[in-house]
Amino acid sequence: MVNATDSKQRIARLQERLREQAVDGAIFVYPTDVFYFSGTRQNATLWIPADGASILFVRKSLERAREESLIPDTRPFPGSREFPALFDKNIRRIGLTFDVLPVQYYQYYAGLLQGLDFIDISQINRELRSIKSPVEQEQLRQSGRIFSEIFSQVPAIFKPGMREVDLAAEFEYLLRKAGNASTVRMRAFGQDIIGLAVAGVSAGVPGCFDGPVVGKGILKNMPFGSSTELIRSGTPILIDYPGIFSGYIVDMTRMFVYGTLDPMFKEAFDAALRIQDWVTANLLPGIISEELHLGALRIAEESGFGANFMGVPGEQAKFIGHGVGLELDELPVLARGFKYPLQEGHVIAIEPKFVFPDKGSVGIENTWLVTSGQCEKLTDLSDEIVYL
Repeated sequence: MVNATDSKQRIARLQERLREQAVDGAIFVYPTDVFYFSGTRQNATLWIPADGASILFVRKSLERAREESLIPDTRPFPGSREFPALFDKNIRRIGLTFDVLPVQYYQYYAGLLQGLDFIDISQINRELRSIKSPVEQEQLRQSGRIFSEIFSQVPAIFKPGMREVDLAAEFEYLLRKAGNASTVRMRAFGQDIIGLAVAGVSAGVPGCFDGPVVGKGILKNMPFGSSTELIRSGTPILIDYPGIFSGYIVDMTRMFVYGTLDPMFKEAFDAALRIQDWVTANLLPGIISEELHLGALRIAEESGFGANFMGVPGEQAKFIGHGVGLELDELPVLARGFKYPLQEGHVIAIEPKFVFPDKGSVGIENTWLVTSGQCEKLTDLSDEIVYL
């Protein structure tokens, strides 16, 4: 998934940013970041100096790390007395990813490296990771192709009388058989989800997950996703899952209905398609991400469903799109306040959805690659509602 060329280029770009900020090096502990630069997700700590060669310190498994790592100097994690001696005396400022680093880990490294200053490089790291290399782009295309094929099989697995959880189980069976990873990695604290197949009333239930459609779920300590409610005739069925077939995530939503759909839902769904069309027509390098969010809000208001856009009224998600990659919630975010110019190589899931309490939800989601011209749809399957 990570080749030697990508690893070297990623480290070189990080080192350049570190030098610009007068940071002497960076310590990465968060597994996804360690993997991004080194090619292994073993339990390890990665040291990348602003100048010079990186070192991967491995706790477990050293054997697998040495097989997988693209860092030539991959060694066992040293004892607490030996660790400080590995750092040059001229190193004074060390970057850490404060966005994901537990306080306990911070205190551990601050104790080992006493007298040094620790600098937050979370934004630098996430910006670097947001630009997908040609190799990453092809891995995302692969995920999109497989995922689209699985969504096309929904009519074959649906049976009248199913519960939401039954449909979710059949869908997830197809995912796993196709090689989908079981873990959806997210950077946001406390945000967990596998995906959801929801229908009717439970699709309009508010919840803790930071997304427009949350689902009722089954347990109070996991209050999101599919429930044990029956899928009733005439209610919109929304299936929203991430697909992870190459290690890289694509995000996708499609609509289905068993029976006849209320015209209100069809009207709201058509508005979601108009929003998607407008956003993707403007998904170009140099466009400010906030502008796409504001434009989507305008179209939603013009449709007459503005109060239901992106969530239960009063509890809407504050974005229209989010970056995807090794994690589900990468940069850029298409949201108010994110004055972030899009760049070629950004990969963004765009998900205009409308939520109607006590009735249901409709919407669409596709994953798109920002190119030098027209953006590329990576989840290339018809967007239309499928009648079962």
